[in-house]
Amino acid sequence: MRKIVSVFITLCLGFSLAACAPASSAPSGETVSSAVQPQQSSSESQQEEQGVLMRVAGLKGPTTMGMVKLMQDAENGTTNNEYQMEMYATAQEIVPKMVQGEIDAALLPANVASTLYHQTEGKIQVAAINTLGVLYVAENGDSIQSVEDLKGKTIYSTGKNNTPEYTLNYILTQNGIDPTADVTVEYKSEATEVAAMLAQEGSDAVAFLPQPYVTIAASQNQNLRVALDLTEEWEKVNPESSLVTGVLVVNREFAQNNAPQFEQFLQEYKQSIEFVNSSVEDAAKLVVQYGIVPKEPIAQKAIPECNMVYIDGQEMKTKLQGYLQVLMEQNEKSIGGALPESDFYYGVE
Repeated sequence: MRKIVSVFITLCLGFSLAACAPASSAPSGETVSSAVQPQQSSSESQQEEQGVLMRVAGLKGPTTMGMVKLMQDAENGTTNNEYQMEMYATAQEIVPKMVQGEIDAALLPANVASTLYHQTEGKIQVAAINTLGVLYVAENGDSIQSVEDLKGKTIYSTGKNNTPEYTLNYILTQNGIDPTADVTVEYKSEATEVAAMLAQEGSDAVAFLPQPYVTIAASQNQNLRVALDLTEEWEKVNPESSLVTGVLVVNREFAQNNAPQFEQFLQEYKQSIEFVNSSVEDAAKLVVQYGIVPKEPIAQKAIPECNMVYIDGQEMKTKLQGYLQVLMEQNEKSIGGALPESDFYYGVE
């Protein structure tokens, strides 16, 4: 086992803003590697008992929070496979590595996964949804009790020409609000700028923010209140799908050639997510240890709001397909030009 530590790039939410961000060639983060001697029970199970080297990439944000227990287990040498895990600041750092086959699996924004599927001509599959919506409407005060209350407001947001904008427009439209006439949306380049606007503008400011920035802003502003959970609002108007932030993707050839080992990874990953959701205090320490969130109190408050899940199979396909359909109707380029074919969904007939 060896641990290789590189320089962390600044904290950046693993959200689909990265889909349109300029590519960066400098990776950031920590590589965790564990080499485990196989414990063979019989010749029949030798293939399954023998671990493989699996290279996994994640983003510094909610999409990777659920993996911290698995990262610790890999570092401690208690996993069957040997995992090399690296975290990056943007999805655009990961995409070329997936295309070139330098990474076996990655935790990515849902729309980026679809784009990768088209870019690689079907060589990438999605194996699980790991994060539902992490977008919230926050304000100073209590004037926003429903989506309808946003009418006439100025909303500060990030994600111009990307999935946050498409999500906000969809929710507004489905609630009878014209995004171009009934509200004013001012887009900022960074979530920290949006949080700053809340403090500057006082009770009249309304922000559209992702986690963990909502929690970070709330820790600095006692008057801040979360008014709307966009995941809940999405499911009110589109119960057949869900607002999906992050997914786990895998190189199709790797999954086929190492089927038992990949299934073992999926089980370990699922258990890791369950640990993070059920043992928030212990998980918060790991989230800070791996540089995803700066302080434990913030991590403890943010974890329950990050909607970390493990959804696979047909339910994964139904939820993700519905989400991608909404994005395609607003901007087909955001998902790579078209909906993925059925073979995009790992383990679904």
